[in-house]
Amino acid sequence: MSLEIKVPAVGESITEVTLAQWLKQDGDYVEMDENIAELESDKATFELPAERAGILKIIAQEGDTLEIGAVVCTIEDGDAPAGGAEKKEEAPAAAAEGAAAPAAKNDPESPESYAAGTASPAAAKILREKGIDPSTIKGTGKDGRITKEDAEKAQAASATAKAAESKPAAAPAPAPVAGARNERREKMTSLRKTIAKRLVSVKNETAMLTTFNEVNMQPIMDLRSKYKDTFKEKHGVGLGFMSFFTKAVTTALKEWPAVNARIEENEIVYSDFCDISIAVSAPKGLVVPVIRNAESMSLHQIEKEIVALATKARDNKLTIDEMTGGTFTITNGGVFGSMMSTPIINAPQSAILGMHNIVQRPVAENGQVVIRPMMYIALSYDHRIIDGRESVSFLVRVKQLLEDPARLLLEV
Repeated sequence: MSLEIKVPAVGESITEVTLAQWLKQDGDYVEMDENIAELESDKATFELPAERAGILKIIAQEGDTLEIGAVVCTIEDGDAPAGGAEKKEEAPAAAAEGAAAPAAKNDPESPESYAAGTASPAAAKILREKGIDPSTIKGTGKDGRITKEDAEKAQAASATAKAAESKPAAAPAPAPVAGARNERREKMTSLRKTIAKRLVSVKNETAMLTTFNEVNMQPIMDLRSKYKDTFKEKHGVGLGFMSFFTKAVTTALKEWPAVNARIEENEIVYSDFCDISIAVSAPKGLVVPVIRNAESMSLHQIEKEIVALATKARDNKLTIDEMTGGTFTITNGGVFGSMMSTPIINAPQSAILGMHNIVQRPVAENGQVVIRPMMYIALSYDHRIIDGRESVSFLVRVKQLLEDPARLLLEV
């Protein structure tokens, strides 16, 4: 008795998945609830467990796109199969090869059985008219005779040779390029196809604009240096830059609610909460898990949530709910060395903040040129809903809060 294993429903908006990888081989014995394959949707990767113990019979192949409810494999009754089936097939194959050899030797039609003969009357006429020497042709007829078909082939070959002789000499081939020039092709995953589709859609369907500013990171770096050991000892998590940026963003969003809004058909939807999406580079592409109600969280709560979500992202363990929603996104290209970039809005949101690397640069302070750790920040926004005044004022407010961290605690 066999049991069909089908693609489970993983979310209301997901209609198909891609079979990313088989974790077991065809014919393997699997235990109940043992993971046998990885399925990838346009939002997340999840594992497919065996619903009973038995022998795995694979139906779908890696890379196949499957609809929800499609059969992926079956599990049959029994233990692990024993080998030996291949050996049974070797003997008949060898016998067939042995029988084929003497048969070829005794074939009366084999050209090797006869010496070259003369041309048939029809073949001789063609060769005579075209001036072709019969001795240059190997006959395929009985007793090695040259057939009409042999003569016609020789005629065509002769015409081709003459045409080649009349052509000018070909240009010398270019010198080969040193080094390997290999290429490889990989099928796009469902996640990568969705990322590409959404990014192009945002560029085409929104009036996206970006405004820039710079932040002196010295105050935050001094604060981290002073309290990082105490902070980690008390809360069990490190004090990073992302929690400061998240806190600054949520404060600024309360003051400029249009940056936290979105367009739905002919309406603008304003949210009185701040669900902050944090862009994370996962093994299979960019994902944006969400910190819910970040405006009500403290720095250590934000840090713990970021660590938990980032760990799940790297292990491909994020759920659909953890990546759904979000009212504003923060992305940090600085961890990869980016100095300045224009982030693309994470639809249906209306704005995204881009962080960049921290560089020691000369700046003017109180009439003096000093060296400070500076970071460029960028706000990309949908100009259909957010005006220039709102976008620039929002970014300036974020700058103020980061350059004077006490404002974050005193909310001033």
